Amino acid sequence: MGTPEQSTAGGPAASWAGRLGGLAGSCHPGPVVAVTALMTALAATAGQSAVGGVLAGAAVLTGQLSVGWCNDAFDARRDIATGRRGKPVVDGTVGVKQVWVAAYAALALCVPLSLACGLWAGAVHLAGVAAAWAYDLHLKATAWSWAPYAVGFAALPAFVALGLPGHPWPTWWVVTAGALLGVGAHLGDALPDIRRDLATGVRGWPHRLGPNGARLLLPVPLVAASAVLVLGPTGPPGKWGAAALTVAGLVALAGAVLGRRRERAAFAAAVTVAVVDTALLLLRGAGIA
Repeated sequence: MGTPEQSTAGGPAASWAGRLGGLAGSCHPGPVVAVTALMTALAATAGQSAVGGVLAGAAVLTGQLSVGWCNDAFDARRDIATGRRGKPVVDGTVGVKQVWVAAYAALALCVPLSLACGLWAGAVHLAGVAAAWAYDLHLKATAWSWAPYAVGFAALPAFVALGLPGHPWPTWWVVTAGALLGVGAHLGDALPDIRRDLATGVRGWPHRLGPNGARLLLPVPLVAASAVLVLGPTGPPGKWGAAALTVAGLVALAGAVLGRRRERAAFAAAVTVAVVDTALLLLRGAGIA
């Protein structure tokens, strides 16, 4: 198998279209689109202007792109050595150097776009992006692998709040919920690949827990985030809040039970709870600052 750096003259990476497709595939497009769309929607529900919302969305987009490309570029050597298919840098669709260039270019754009939303807002967002880069470059294989996720996800709603007129500080509950969602996202991202990662020497926090431990713990931070989003804001949660919290708890419990035999059931349950949390976050958007 040829290395990604060799894919320049022939094969799927020979055309610009192929390279662009490879770059699109190596940025982790699913999370990039989901996080960008969620934060853009939160900016709208929180009361940011149209211009502010566009700037916030562009900042989040470039930040997420830089993190995704950094992740694939840094992991390329290990992925190639283990023959991991389905990644553009492994399949030869795009070269590692090209992915690094894209990562740094996106990061360079992220800086002014973030600061255009306000000094404190930009600083908080860039701190979250820096935490994600630290995960990609080192912390992924340590017991502290959860920390960048917690910091990065907490920074996102804080960034949106600080970008509002008057640059108000975010409420404690939206930052806490963001951090909990980040920890849950880390467990969910790692769960399908724990055994394969262990074979290549990656020993992050979920890997130290093991597949069963990570599966059982996965719903805990997500349900905790549901509780914070329902009970944290001022005023009674209302019937819809209690219903959402009940649904999140029951789905999480079902996932833990069914996941003993079918790991995908645990993952599907976690995704469902995360969707509930996302809806709660958007419904609570007007009170994040």
